[in-house]
Amino acid sequence: MKHLYKLLSFTLLLILSANTFAQLASAPARGSITGKVRSKDGQPAGYVNVQIIENNRRTLTKEDGTFSFHNLKAAEYTIKTSYVGLQVQSQKVTVTEGQTATVDFILSENSSELNEVIIAGTNSQNLKPVTLGKIAISPRDLPQAVQLISSVTIADQQMNRLSDALKNVNGVAFGANRGGVNGETFYARGYALGTNNVFKNGARTTTGGMPETSTLESIEILKGSAALLYGGVSGGAVVNMITKKPKFNYGGEVSMRAGSYDLYKPTADIYGPIAKDLAFRVIGNYENAGSFRDDVTSKRVYVNPSLLYNAGKNTEILIQGDYLKSDFTPDFGIGTVGNKLPQNIGRNVFLNTQWAYNKTNTTTAQANLTHKFNDNWKLNVIAALQSYNRNYFSSERPFAAQDGTWNRALTRSKTEETTFNQQINLNGSVKTGSIQHTILVGADADQSKTKAYGYSVPNNLTDPVTKSKYYDQVNITNGSSFNIPSNNNLPETPLISDTQTPIYRMGAFIQDLVAVTDQFKVLAGIRYTFQKTPRTATTDYLTGQKTINKNGIDKSKTESAFSPKVGLIYEPFKTTSVYVSYANNFTSNAGLDINTNSPMDPSIIDQYEAGIKNDFLDGRLSANLTVYRILNNKFAQTALFDAQGMPNSDTNRKEFTGKTASDGLELDITGTIVKGLNFLAGYSYNFMRYKKTLEETKDNTGKVIIPGGIKEGERLVGTTKNTANASLFYTLQNGDLKGLKLGASAYYTGDRNGGRNTNKSGTSTGIIPLGAFTTFDLSAGYSWKKLSLLAKVANITNELNYFVHENYSVNPIAPRQFITTLSYKF
Repeated sequence: MKHLYKLLSFTLLLILSANTFAQLASAPARGSITGKVRSKDGQPAGYVNVQIIENNRRTLTKEDGTFSFHNLKAAEYTIKTSYVGLQVQSQKVTVTEGQTATVDFILSENSSELNEVIIAGTNSQNLKPVTLGKIAISPRDLPQAVQLISSVTIADQQMNRLSDALKNVNGVAFGANRGGVNGETFYARGYALGTNNVFKNGARTTTGGMPETSTLESIEILKGSAALLYGGVSGGAVVNMITKKPKFNYGGEVSMRAGSYDLYKPTADIYGPIAKDLAFRVIGNYENAGSFRDDVTSKRVYVNPSLLYNAGKNTEILIQGDYLKSDFTPDFGIGTVGNKLPQNIGRNVFLNTQWAYNKTNTTTAQANLTHKFNDNWKLNVIAALQSYNRNYFSSERPFAAQDGTWNRALTRSKTEETTFNQQINLNGSVKTGSIQHTILVGADADQSKTKAYGYSVPNNLTDPVTKSKYYDQVNITNGSSFNIPSNNNLPETPLISDTQTPIYRMGAFIQDLVAVTDQFKVLAGIRYTFQKTPRTATTDYLTGQKTINKNGIDKSKTESAFSPKVGLIYEPFKTTSVYVSYANNFTSNAGLDINTNSPMDPSIIDQYEAGIKNDFLDGRLSANLTVYRILNNKFAQTALFDAQGMPNSDTNRKEFTGKTASDGLELDITGTIVKGLNFLAGYSYNFMRYKKTLEETKDNTGKVIIPGGIKEGERLVGTTKNTANASLFYTLQNGDLKGLKLGASAYYTGDRNGGRNTNKSGTSTGIIPLGAFTTFDLSAGYSWKKLSLLAKVANITNELNYFVHENYSVNPIAPRQFITTLSYKF
């Protein structure tokens, strides 16, 4: 707690200092223009283009509809508001030296109409700030790649899972789905996106139950290192799922989605005011689906209620929660035979037991308070809670010998995870002379506890060679061998223990975007993160004894790190920005340092990035290019020698002797050339590999004491060399066919390595090479008044390929499928 008090005190001091500084330095050097854009019914209009005609300076209204221009010479100016599909408005305003002029706009659309126009317009992603940035900075001013999946794209592509959305994001590749039980696995820039890298409304969330994406407002992706803002995240990317918010006008939508393999999914979305300052929204759906995989089913229930309270003119409180119950059949795919893809097993063949189950329950609750002190300073406070439970019983991955025989083992597990998250962020702007500062100061903390239950599993048979335990033996190339009693009888698995694993994180950071001139900007910041991992505690239910698991550590493991970030941004034109940046993040390491006999320090991973962001056709077309290099020159490996200089065979004794590198390129194109035509496309290249690993160590008899590390230069398993995507949807705006929608999408996944990386000792199970493939989707629909119908044929060429999670899951991609959604808006 003392560390938390220190961080909160530090943050409070920074807030008071920044507020005082703002009051002392707020006087404009020349003149300013401020204003607000509202809809016809008085609601703020966010993300509307505002332009000064005389000098072509542009900005975007914030979420509260406000905008501002500073450092203006005394003169008369013409201010214009515009957006694709909106009526252009303009007003004259006179600026006086040292004064602030005010001009407001009332649009011809109401808030509901405006929301539809702005979403359909798919405004430049280089202008709309993302929640993940924790501050209203235009992505064009961020020295980092950003991508947004809007609610229009989510609806047009009829998305259900996170993988449906992220295949539209260049630089993020789907790795696998290990049995459908541990959530979907993604890699960004060569690094796996774990739970720490996925957020919901800005707070960390689990992906274990496969989050519901069909009802989201948007999905934000901040690529590269986000450790400055979020602490212990991997360097590839962070993903934020944003749920829909309440509205102060009545409305809603009901829909029914149906498709191949008995997919049925009704959804309801209702919103409106409860009182003058209080609005609600409730979204819910039910999904019952089969699969192209035999005997695989899923049943899901999702509810997402929320309340929005305007506590005052400058204060807003948003309370959100959701509940997901997801039951589905564990499915590890078609397995491997002799560590190779089987040639005679169809992609529909199910190799698990008939009674296998995986039941999950995820509950989240969040309170978000936003208070605006004045036009320059805003405070945001978030408190979030998440509970995730999983109950699982299944056979494990089919990993057969060359003749197809598989020693089938059973796994029974149950876990309960509880996570708390707190954040406080203060952001605002001040001027020192003619230099503008956009400042963000924040602190956050996470506390999580996982309880894993242990069971007595009836794996009573022993392999004579490997000595591993298993339940029974079948042959995966002979379907009749599965018709044995043990396949249908649920074995007894008494509960025998539980193990509790807590972890605590906290951190504080400060960031400043310095506008040295209108063209040249510098973003700099630093974060301090503290992490405490107490030793796990196991309770034996038979004896009642509680044991603290030391693993060579006599007390809780504590570690800390500073995470700096600096970027240079040059904007030669108002539509173009060029940037270079450096940032780092840290990863925790298990084991003991061979030199100090203390827990290993974290590895510091350095990331270098450069890019160019361009807007064309008045923001209707954006094209961004990014290149990066990520280096870990402090990769922990098993120590070669112990403290006495003798060969070390204890894998818990580590030293920093390894290196990894990840290089890549990303191209992102989005646009709305004309009203009704939305498209996005992208390409990425990544090469993630080990640059230095252990050489094997043998004793005097030639016996390998320490196995060699992974072969240098070999592409890391799970990462994808090349990915590409393109999606185009067009809705006719006029004529007899007005409301007709046509769409097409294509997704390319390049060569990958499945299985396990080759080690220098030749003892790994080996690489499973996977070739490239492309899938095509075609969509068509029609909207008439409040009714709409949209249909899609996915993987229209019936392409066959696989995702391999090491050698744990060999999951065939889905064959040709049909999906349709009928919806009614009110």
